[in-house]
Amino acid sequence: MSETLTLTTADGAFTAYVARPAIEPAPAIVVIQEIFGVNAVMRGICDDLAAQGYLAVCPDLFWRIEPGIDITDKTEADWKKAFALFNAFDVDAGVADIAVALAAVRALPGCSGKVGAVGYCLGGLLAFLTAARTESDATVAYYGVGIEKHVGEADKLARPLLIHVAEKDQFVPPEAQKVILGALKDHPQIEIHTYPGCDHAFARPGGEHYDAQAATLANARTRAFLKTNLG
Repeated sequence: MSETLTLTTADGAFTAYVARPAIEPAPAIVVIQEIFGVNAVMRGICDDLAAQGYLAVCPDLFWRIEPGIDITDKTEADWKKAFALFNAFDVDAGVADIAVALAAVRALPGCSGKVGAVGYCLGGLLAFLTAARTESDATVAYYGVGIEKHVGEADKLARPLLIHVAEKDQFVPPEAQKVILGALKDHPQIEIHTYPGCDHAFARPGGEHYDAQAATLANARTRAFLKTNLG
């Protein structure tokens, strides 16, 4: 069952897609979008998480630029729009909005009180920062772009973080991966897995670089991680 949740900040209100599990109360997961907005892929991830027994919520993080973005990775025009949104996006404001979403979801009657987050691409970076800056109980970052610029924030990590790295990620070059792995691989709260031969967005169903074997492995690791840390 899906619905829309309205979230309120000092700067205004924004919406989130909500997929509810069959049984409540349940642990909740905030799904952090890619650069294509709250599109069919993100809604599908929420629906899958709900089928696993989670209350899944995907907030519209582009609302400060243009609310209701729902585009794909299939056309040049959509890619151009996505990168324009990415370049205009305020990362710090985005993390603050995620914190608002986490708090609101934790207070929902259908939530057990445990709330985690899972993010992809831009959302992978935001997931890393969410783990460092918010009260997320457990966080997962898929192929986050730009994490190497923020590795110092790992010092603030107090709760578990799982990171998936695509070894051939065109947006996270080898030198960036070296910084990420060097700074984070021995952190007591961080679990990192790398995926040889995989490019960016290897877990996006229908994407150009989708790798079914790697996606299945990464998603299985995510599922086990969330079950361990959220129940």
